[in-house]
Amino acid sequence: MYILGIESSCDETSASVVEMSEGVRAIRSNIVASQIAVHRLYGGVVPEIASRAHIEAISSITREALEQAGISLSQVDAVAVTANPGLIGALLVGVNFAKSLAFANKLPLVAVNHIHGHIAAAYLSNPQLEPPFLALVVSGGHTSLYRVSSYTDLEEIGSTRDDAAGEAFDKVGRVIGLPYPGGAALDKLAYEGDPNAIKLPSPALTGDTLDFSFSGIKTATLNYLNGMAQKGEPVNCANVAASYTNRVVSALTQKTELALRQTGLKTLVLAGGVAANSHLRRSMEELCRQRRVTLAMPDRALCGDNGAMIAAAGYFRYCKGELSGTDLNASALDEPFSAD
Repeated sequence: MYILGIESSCDETSASVVEMSEGVRAIRSNIVASQIAVHRLYGGVVPEIASRAHIEAISSITREALEQAGISLSQVDAVAVTANPGLIGALLVGVNFAKSLAFANKLPLVAVNHIHGHIAAAYLSNPQLEPPFLALVVSGGHTSLYRVSSYTDLEEIGSTRDDAAGEAFDKVGRVIGLPYPGGAALDKLAYEGDPNAIKLPSPALTGDTLDFSFSGIKTATLNYLNGMAQKGEPVNCANVAASYTNRVVSALTQKTELALRQTGLKTLVLAGGVAANSHLRRSMEELCRQRRVTLAMPDRALCGDNGAMIAAAGYFRYCKGELSGTDLNASALDEPFSAD
């Protein structure tokens, strides 16, 4: 069956057609309209501008997704859309467009949790992947550990208590003068520095908890940079990037290892925009090698926000009969939504 996936939770408008059935997980099209060039002018995502850009792009990219997939709207079996969490204005654009499209064409409508979508991206790149498994989702807005018991039963067992890892990467990248989005540039620069040059606090909270806190390491890094400026000393940006990246990746790896021990799960999924970070991917590969755990990651092209991951997650909710009606509303929060 063909699922049309709509994603508009932040600064990418995306529409995708995914063919899903037992034994088939194929992306027929995946169109992404990025807003990076616009938001780069402001050093970060401006919600109002993002919402307007979604409005301008969503119809044309949906049409393009159908054309590239070689199907008509009459051949679509269901429409899946990101309903939460995210920027509320941006989400409303996608949700209202998907509701209208589904209602006008008498198609089933499936609401998808954005974080669950990131996890579902791994199904598209790893055809043999199936629950149960542990999932680490690391992105600009989220840092969470999930116990995935089935395709639709996902339990958050650890998360950040404040900022997300991706946002933390972007913030430090910006303050040391790297182009937006700073996380990608920081990844490359870190290879040129000493990961032990600067002492920084760990984002991994102490004890048996699986939670993180990234506000402390951000503040410590900013204090270090301000201190260097006050003393008139030059800053080795490569050392900052390497030390910061090392501390963040070490914390994510530490808590993931603890989660693997606590749950006893033998498969790990790494997903989300920060899953494209080469240092994190390498660290998780080493962790899984040591613990003899199978590692599944989406292709880098599927780590960022995209409609294909929403379509994949929507397929499993559709199969379970978890459909939504025209009363579906968007939510900025990560909370359950009711199904018809």
